[in-house]
Amino acid sequence: MNKHFVGDTAVLLGRSLRHIARSPDTIITTAIMPIAFMLLFVYVFGGAIEAGSDSYVNYLLPGILIITIASGISYTAFRLFLDLKGGIFERFQSMPIARSAVLWAHVLTSLVANLISIVVVIGVALVMGFRTGAGVSGWLAVAGILVLFTLALTWIAVIPGLSAKTLDGASAFSYPLIFLPFVSSAFVPTQSMPGPVRAFAEHQPVTSIVNAIRDLFTQQPVGADIWIALAWCAGILVLAYLFANVTYRRRIS
Repeated sequence: MNKHFVGDTAVLLGRSLRHIARSPDTIITTAIMPIAFMLLFVYVFGGAIEAGSDSYVNYLLPGILIITIASGISYTAFRLFLDLKGGIFERFQSMPIARSAVLWAHVLTSLVANLISIVVVIGVALVMGFRTGAGVSGWLAVAGILVLFTLALTWIAVIPGLSAKTLDGASAFSYPLIFLPFVSSAFVPTQSMPGPVRAFAEHQPVTSIVNAIRDLFTQQPVGADIWIALAWCAGILVLAYLFANVTYRRRIS
């Protein structure tokens, strides 16, 4: 690893964050859809859904946070694609900077932008009646899971960002990820689902992540869900990181 990796990443991260500061609509757009889903499900469908909770927004919020991240990481692929087509990568290659710093700058930019969007969504949820008795340790655990999940999905986003042929193709990969929470315990308990759907819902990563966050917010014993969630996040992160770097090396070679 280049000895200047940290400094190079910091400089490139500053560049990416300045772009976001000049175009805050990306963060606003990322937050609008999850907030719209939250309003729709709480105020339109909430009365008809039996989720076993006094407040449906309390039950709903963990899944909404996952959707926020899934919609936000599409901008990583979008920005990477534009940098490639704009010739920025070729310019960086001619400079004495760490090659991996370019990707890490985009990944960390995604992390910062998504955390801001998550804060906005939680703020709206509080206005809608979300309440939690979680202490500092509970909030830190939730933050840790969300950070790990964001990094995992962002490294997935790097792959189409580097390999897509069109701008639409670079962003389209996120649609299945946004849909995944709908076939999980995010909106209704999995017990209410038909057999095959329930089997899928109970064995996909979103359910364990949502359940772990929900238990942390309600101060319930997290049991095995938190370890399954962390295992899913770590496994996806490692595989996505490896494939992204292979794609990157092929793209710039």
